[in-house]
Amino acid sequence: MARVKLDNITRRFGGSTAIHNITFEVPDGAFWVLVGPSGCGKSTILRTIAGLEPVTEGNLYIGDALVNQVAARDRDVAMVFQNYALYPHMSVAQNLAFGLRMRQSPVAERQARIEAVARSLDIAHLLDRKPRQLSGGQQQRVALGRAIARQPRVFLLDEPLSNLDAQLRDDTRAELKQLHQQFGITTLYVTHDQVEAMTLADKIVVLHQGQIQQIGTPQEVYAQPANRMVATFIGNPPMNILEATWNDGIFRVDTQKFACPGELVDALPATKGQLVNLGIRPEHIHITSPEAAHLHIRVAVVEPLGRETLVRGILPDSARTIPQVLHLQTAPDVVLQPGDTLPIRLDLERLFLFEATTGQRH
Repeated sequence: MARVKLDNITRRFGGSTAIHNITFEVPDGAFWVLVGPSGCGKSTILRTIAGLEPVTEGNLYIGDALVNQVAARDRDVAMVFQNYALYPHMSVAQNLAFGLRMRQSPVAERQARIEAVARSLDIAHLLDRKPRQLSGGQQQRVALGRAIARQPRVFLLDEPLSNLDAQLRDDTRAELKQLHQQFGITTLYVTHDQVEAMTLADKIVVLHQGQIQQIGTPQEVYAQPANRMVATFIGNPPMNILEATWNDGIFRVDTQKFACPGELVDALPATKGQLVNLGIRPEHIHITSPEAAHLHIRVAVVEPLGRETLVRGILPDSARTIPQVLHLQTAPDVVLQPGDTLPIRLDLERLFLFEATTGQRH
């Protein structure tokens, strides 16, 4: 096992920059998740660590060794891809043993390692089968097992669960966490699924357009997003963002208004009447009486989810071609219909203020 350190890593393809000045250090034995929308540079970072992409600028360390010029086969990392990449002509046992055979491990050691890994992944009964005889979930376990069997210093996972159905993805995600606790291999995991990121990570690296937006524990990133992009990407449903102006301690949201909480006053821009973005998560919005309401919305869509109901509402304003949208969650026994007018109260102590142009949090 080993730490992984990226020091101002940049990767360019011709005139296009895929990742820019990426700097972070994954401690020995930690499980870090790289998350962000498609095209943000997640897989490029992983491929650069693996040695499949060269570093254009910056330094990459595995352990204490600078590996910029070290070939992929000599970095002692194992990578699991989205498409499994199993050898179709080999049995499960032969696939699991492939990395060990390439390293010329003794046969007895190889066999013992294969059996131990197969038991831990519950695929011991599949060792004689070929990949085409396996389900998608079983193939994914074999791909994971092949990487684990090598006992690499670093484990790289590039969206390994995206091809699985929802239930199997949940089960395999839990197994991955248990495997990491068991083997303790330094792991970097790439996903665009923020639920996977929140449930698996010791720390999350949020990426957008090839740059780091925030690094923190799942709870830090959720509760204290660095900017609007992080706030709306992490969380399901995402954080609501409302366009507002302020004047004399009052926020005006289209034709409606409410008092600015005291703790936000010092963060407000100096120019009165300036546009700001207000952020509030759906779970911090509550149905209330008309006289206690901060805002009134018109119900557009009602989505029953069993233990809760997700409501999509709009703020009526004839001056807007596209009205502002607000999501909130209600108890399942609250009966609502599209077209209903709903008075809502915001947890003002949970209100976030973002700069309208840059998206940075005040």
